[in-house]
Amino acid sequence: MMPSHLAPVPTSPRQRLLRAAKRLFAANGYEQTATSAIAREAGTSESQLMRYFGGKAGLLEALFDQASTDLNGRVKRVIAAPATTREAILSLLQAIAAALARDPDLATLFLFEGRRLRGDASRARMANGFLMFSEVARGLVRKGQATKELDASLDSAALTSSILGATEGMIRDRMMAKANRGRAFAEREMHRTLGAMLTGFAGTADHNGRNARRTTTRTPRRRK
Repeated sequence: MMPSHLAPVPTSPRQRLLRAAKRLFAANGYEQTATSAIAREAGTSESQLMRYFGGKAGLLEALFDQASTDLNGRVKRVIAAPATTREAILSLLQAIAAALARDPDLATLFLFEGRRLRGDASRARMANGFLMFSEVARGLVRKGQATKELDASLDSAALTSSILGATEGMIRDRMMAKANRGRAFAEREMHRTLGAMLTGFAGTADHNGRNARRTTTRTPRRRK
């Protein structure tokens, strides 16, 4: 995923609308951005916006679908190499963190606009691509539970939610710290923290292995 400031200048009205919407949504917020402003920045008309996307909500959804399609392609490549499920999960989370770091506008939309209710909608909607990403993560969690790398007694959906939620929270806090010129913890600290979380969620095989190592190094007590 190329950083937005280095991406080729789009030539079609549809691509110009997507580019303009991403910048304006990230800068001003979804609710505060008028379709007329998007069309004006894109050098086209509101009727073209309606033609391609059906309105502002459709434009936001198209942005998420485009971004998540690129991300899912990257995810499939990075999770194919690791030898263990734990390594695959960490690679998956690193992939999304790196992709959002390269495109701050997309990161802002994903973290702050991705789950809000729109208009008279009764529920938050996520783009299909991000739903697929969540399913990939849940599939890895289930695999880890099957191989006893992760605790099989925990609910896979809750476990996946906790891992993804922690990742999103750390990415969001890093962004906010940078925006407010505060001290942002290093990206490597995200990786270490997520690794520690997965260790805490370890299954019986991993726990037994650690217990066995502790047993072999324990000095026997002398009887009085």
